[in-house]
Amino acid sequence: MKKVERVYTSYAGVYDQIFGKVFHEGRESAIRNLNVQPNEQILEVGVGTGLALPMYPRHCKITGIDLSEGMLGKAKERAEMHRLTHVQLHRMDAGAMEFADSSFDTVVAAYVVTAVPDHRKVVNEMIRVCRPGGRIIMLNHFSNGNKIIAAMEKVISPLTKHLGWRTDLSLHTVLEGTSLQVARKQNVNPLRFWALVECVNGKNGQVVKNGNGTAVYSNGNGHATEHHTNTNGHFANGHSH
Repeated sequence: MKKVERVYTSYAGVYDQIFGKVFHEGRESAIRNLNVQPNEQILEVGVGTGLALPMYPRHCKITGIDLSEGMLGKAKERAEMHRLTHVQLHRMDAGAMEFADSSFDTVVAAYVVTAVPDHRKVVNEMIRVCRPGGRIIMLNHFSNGNKIIAAMEKVISPLTKHLGWRTDLSLHTVLEGTSLQVARKQNVNPLRFWALVECVNGKNGQVVKNGNGTAVYSNGNGHATEHHTNTNGHFANGHSH
């Protein structure tokens, strides 16, 4: 973990210039489709320099965590600059969070799962701190089974590991053995290299299904949220009562 912290702290000063624009569309897509409820408790794991923080509506409560002191410093500056009084930031290891079980309605992890030494530990912690029937949203590159791309990923994975992430992790591997049920999946970003995956937290047997068998997020006030694909291939929110 020390190595990961060191890599990201050294990135902190230039992260926004290098990665900000490339990753921006994915973050925006993730947050635009959240349909955030008033007072919803949202955890952003690996908040980084806080690029996404101003995109959230102000009627929810955001908690952001990151292991890197350098990244967090930038996020705090951004929160102050935008007067984001609904945001709290903490230095914390995503694989050993200090929050109580079921503390959050929604957990967002953008570009995190393949950037940590032990993805299973982090995913299990996300499930633990998210309430039953809540949602866990991962924005990430997952290897997709295409043989040519998989061969390229295997070659570059040892190199990208030094930069803090790996490319050869599949969504199936990440979700296997967990209580997470995929509600929707959408490719985003240039070249559609990253996938936005929204899962319903099925711990304690809490999964609602819609008519076609897809998992549906229950927003905690008795409503379930479904997603429909509109004509341009993006997801739009609908509600089922």
